[in-house]
Amino acid sequence: MPTASENALFGMGNPLLDISAVVDKDFLDKYGLKPNDQILAEDNHKALFEEIVKKSHVEYHAGGATQNSVKIAQWMLQEPHKVGTFFGCIGEDRFGEILKQKAREAHVDAHYYEQNSEPTGTCAACITGDNRSLVANLAAANCYKKEKHLDLESNWELVQKAKVYYIAGFFLTVSPESILKVAKHASDNNKVFCMNLSAPFISQFFKEDLMKIMPYVDVLFGNETEAATFAKEQGFKTEDIAQIARDCQNLPKQNEKRRRVVVFTQGKDDTVATVGDKVTTFPVVDIDQSAIVDTNGAGDAFVGGFLSQLVVESPLEECIRAGHYAANVIIQRVGCTFPEKPDFH
Repeated sequence: MPTASENALFGMGNPLLDISAVVDKDFLDKYGLKPNDQILAEDNHKALFEEIVKKSHVEYHAGGATQNSVKIAQWMLQEPHKVGTFFGCIGEDRFGEILKQKAREAHVDAHYYEQNSEPTGTCAACITGDNRSLVANLAAANCYKKEKHLDLESNWELVQKAKVYYIAGFFLTVSPESILKVAKHASDNNKVFCMNLSAPFISQFFKEDLMKIMPYVDVLFGNETEAATFAKEQGFKTEDIAQIARDCQNLPKQNEKRRRVVVFTQGKDDTVATVGDKVTTFPVVDIDQSAIVDTNGAGDAFVGGFLSQLVVESPLEECIRAGHYAANVIIQRVGCTFPEKPDFH
């Protein structure tokens, strides 16, 4: 079995500093938040980020969908450090410094594009009892520039070092041209390019950019809701998840040396994946519902576990098993956090 090497996994996306704190109902009401929700910050939420960091107990973590997955892949592998490279844009500010520190602690080789027109992106997790209200302010994450970062020789060399690439669909809203450059490199060199449908709105409002990348996608991830929306937008005329997976597999593909693999998770229900010509289901790890603390990072965790095995060329079944294991660990904790070492055999 091959072992992982430094910079073998490359991720690019929207880096966010996750800021978690316990708040009360008055705090939620003040900013018009629901106890369990995920929203993008508007002007009336700007003061929220300043206020939440003044709370007595604040936790910081390196976040954002792609960075979460890279972080989890690194945790699953443990050694060597810096298997995962990550690119994204941050601000030259205090939150940016904390984010760099948190990425280092996670042993991720983060190379951020730093600029001073927008502050570092943040995601406030306002915790009330068992509920979390998430407010994301993308800010600097929206400012990534291909020609100022990805195209630089020293950075592009890190892209070339990788064997497996993963970019969440969210990054289509920021820099589709950066995704295309990486995807073409992977395809031309017979490396593995993975992408995630990420959210229903990506298939709806960024359809054209998504379909420009699709011919280069070797592994496509999504959940049942994202899969259904994608199928509807593409006119697949089916609501059957297994059939949607097959239809996605059969979309035009550039590198014919690799058959596209499609993996759709369905929460507590079986994961659906294409294995060669067949569509197979894989049961998730059994868990007592009362043990579930927070399902928010489950999708990112699944992908991270999957990628950890993909990098060492494990068979698909093992990649999915690792994905299920990682997701199972994450949903029993607050936020996208994990114990010191995995217990995955």
